[in-house]
Amino acid sequence: MKRRCLLVLDEVFLPQLFGPDELERLRRQVALSQPFSADQLLREPPETLADVELILSSWGMPRLDADLLDLLPRLRAVFYAAGTVKPIVTGEFWARGLRITSAARENARPTAEFAFAEIILSLKRAWPRLFALREARRYQQTDALAPGCFGSTVGLISLGKIGRLVAQRLASLDVHVIAWDPHVSAESASRLGVELVPLPTVFTRAHVVSCHTPLTSETSGFLDGSLFERMRPGATFINTARGGLVREPDLLAVLRARPDLFAVLDVTEQEPPPPDSAWFTLPNVVLTPHIAGSTGPECRRLGRMMVDEMERFLRNEPLLGEVLEDELSTLA
Repeated sequence: MKRRCLLVLDEVFLPQLFGPDELERLRRQVALSQPFSADQLLREPPETLADVELILSSWGMPRLDADLLDLLPRLRAVFYAAGTVKPIVTGEFWARGLRITSAARENARPTAEFAFAEIILSLKRAWPRLFALREARRYQQTDALAPGCFGSTVGLISLGKIGRLVAQRLASLDVHVIAWDPHVSAESASRLGVELVPLPTVFTRAHVVSCHTPLTSETSGFLDGSLFERMRPGATFINTARGGLVREPDLLAVLRARPDLFAVLDVTEQEPPPPDSAWFTLPNVVLTPHIAGSTGPECRRLGRMMVDEMERFLRNEPLLGEVLEDELSTLA
């Protein structure tokens, strides 16, 4: 008899995540429910959920707190076709010995691709040249502050899933890569072709600084004005991680005082920023609407990975994206 699997997500994401092939593979393995939204799940009579052993979910999954878990007495594992699981796991989830796996590894790929593209554009100083072109309506062929992709230095803040992928892509350029990550050994960084340095040194030496740090209680607001003030003339700061990592008033003050610097922000502390935010008007800021991660057809990778994970689970094989309680504090 097939195990019952509950599909829980905002239904708008279903066709983005799971195509006919993925759904057919699932139905061959498990008794798959029709999609539930979070509100529908929480309104379900307890008897209709008593035999659920597996949950396949994504954006729109409610928190797995005691009240919800009490409705799912036979639940064994959750397969989360999205990135971080922090918004949905709870102490009660771990206390019951349940397992969870996510598609964070696959979601890292487009973010790394996006950051890599932004790094190249920033090394070319494409942004100030673009803005100057619009203003003057003539080409500015030279820029003494543009380091280009030969002999320049790129700094990475953290070498987690995304930071490592970015480092691997940077290996195709003739650049020197430095990084700060207190959880990575010098030997491990060296295998990536990366030199580990203190955090202030990343800002002092790099022509482009790209941030890939998870947001935790320790990293909240840890990028402050003293770091941004160190940046070399014409340097660019890129953030595709989380806006809460940055002390935004500090960064704004430095950008106002240093028009040679640029910030390329795909994330801000408040998303979207309020209409009167300076992020929209500062001439040395490029703001994109949190698009670095999986969007559109890219989301199919996330669904496919979770189908693969469910098949591995049913064969009693290791799960490639499993998240453990003791590592959660260092993850995005």
